[in-house]
Amino acid sequence: MEIPAGFRFFPTEEELVSFYLRNQLDGRRQEMHSVIPVLNIYDVEPWDLPQLAGERCRRDTEQWFYFTPRQEREARGGRANRTTASGYWKATGSPSYVYSSDDRVIGMKKTMVFYKGKAPSGKKTKWKMNEYRAIEAVPNPTAVTTTPMLRHEFSLCRIYVVSGSFRAFDRRPLEPVSRATQLHENRTATFSERASMMEVTSSSSTSHSGGDHSDQPEANEDDIWEMVNDLEEPPLGWEQMNWTGV
Repeated sequence: MEIPAGFRFFPTEEELVSFYLRNQLDGRRQEMHSVIPVLNIYDVEPWDLPQLAGERCRRDTEQWFYFTPRQEREARGGRANRTTASGYWKATGSPSYVYSSDDRVIGMKKTMVFYKGKAPSGKKTKWKMNEYRAIEAVPNPTAVTTTPMLRHEFSLCRIYVVSGSFRAFDRRPLEPVSRATQLHENRTATFSERASMMEVTSSSSTSHSGGDHSDQPEANEDDIWEMVNDLEEPPLGWEQMNWTGV
């Protein structure tokens, strides 16, 4: 089906985790792959990923989504290999929770930046990634409550480029522009500069779709497990989790 101009696949983080990732983990709704394909993104350079996006999202110029299977070394208890032929993905900041609309924790989110070259002296690029993993409530045989479990079979990765603009549709073209276009851009430069300042000074602690975050010290995989283990408190409502209709 032809998609009309102007339409974009722009899901919320709740939709990414509770619908798309959850269905992928359960082996349902294979038609989703026309929007989010299964791909080991670490076999591909980030600037080549848009060409491998889902057929319904291939014309998108802002963000691209992929289901990434767990690597064999992860299944054996090792760390994921996030290097490509020309560089590596480096985690930045601390992992954060993904919440549902009724304030339940449904997943984990980690932000990464791509560096060209070899670690640790690579050159930072504008390519970024949000990696999402689902958290599932597992029945506890020794208690009446449930225990949260982090699912590793697949992660959902959102790839995007840091724009430096306040709104995605306000972005300027990256290629050379004509004299007339340049004059127009000069008139709007003040607005763009103010928008960039607002983006830099805004808080990055809240998790939401489309947010660009400042780089922080690299996160440790153990931080994720500690955060999941901290979710055993009843107020988070794990015993009320309901995946019906997802």
